[in-house]
Amino acid sequence: MSAIAIHEAGAKTGSSTKADKYLSFYLAKEEFAISVSSVREIIGIQEITHVPQMPSYVEGVLNLRGKVIPVISMRRKCGLPDVEHGPQACIVVVQIKGDNGTLPMGVVVDGVSEVANVAASDIEPMPEFGGGETHSYLMGVAKLKGRVKILIDINLLLSNREILALPVS
Repeated sequence: MSAIAIHEAGAKTGSSTKADKYLSFYLAKEEFAISVSSVREIIGIQEITHVPQMPSYVEGVLNLRGKVIPVISMRRKCGLPDVEHGPQACIVVVQIKGDNGTLPMGVVVDGVSEVANVAASDIEPMPEFGGGETHSYLMGVAKLKGRVKILIDINLLLSNREILALPVS
């Protein structure tokens, strides 16, 4: 399957502003979104090589045009059960900011739905769920076209030392 380029040359970097263009994707029946400034491309599911003794959410590594990149299961990372990859499943290749620049990483999702402009007025803060603790990678909730999308800061979700130490070449 050919890759679909998403990143725009003039797209802003960083995640300090919530209003942005977001790529929406599905995990189970829930819709999530990440800033397109972190997205490099979307590719079909390919052969992923398992790497022993990795965290459970690490699917393995993938050879992407001669570069080996780690691949993360977004289902497992978000605490959802595994399922067989459906026909819409794909790998979103993102650029994660590390101490030594950006690192490419693949994230497996159940499917992508759209790229949409999200205005600041369409975003609400994450609600508290009794314990008062929300995960820092959850940026808020966007209300678009009658649907709710959970906005994720992919850099914060995938930035822990364990993930950034994964093998890449």
